[in-house]
Order: sequence, then C-alpha cells, then structure tokens
Amino acid sequence: MQAASASAATAPAIRAASALPATLSVRPPSLRDALRALEMVLLRTGHRTARRNAWIAVLEDRRRAKDRREAQHLLEAVAAPGPQAT
Repeated sequence: MQAASASAATAPAIRAASALPATLSVRPPSLRDALRALEMVLLRTGHRTARRNAWIAVLEDRRRAKDRREAQHLLEAVAAPGPQAT
C-alpha cells in the first residue's frame, strides 16, 4: 500500500516538471561574470578597488589623449594657410 501512495505522490511532481516549456533554460554566466566572481574570491576588497581605480584612470587618460589629438588637428587646420576646411 505504501508503494502505491508514494508513486501517487510523485506523479504530480513529474507532471509539473514536464509542464515547463522546452525553451526555458538557464543562461550560463558570461566570461565577464566568471572573471568578476574569480576576482572576488582571489583578491581582497582593497586590491579590487585599486584595480578598478587604475582601470578608470587608464580610460580617463585615453579620453584626454583623444581630446588632445582632436585639439591638435583643429589648431593645425586653423594655422594652415589657404582655404579653411572647418
């Protein structure tokens, strides 16, 4: 008798699991997410903060260098004799 009641109790669970859509899937973590998780495990908070601050400084330096190049091109165009292209 108990075997029959145990199989009857698991039947709704099996039906519920099969009722999920076939397209439902769990997205695997991206490489960025995996690296961030590894970073959190391996580095202490201070190291993570220092690394992020350094990366932000690199990006800011790149932005400033781009602005300097654009300003230099503009100054060269204004100083050049002849028709103005700007």
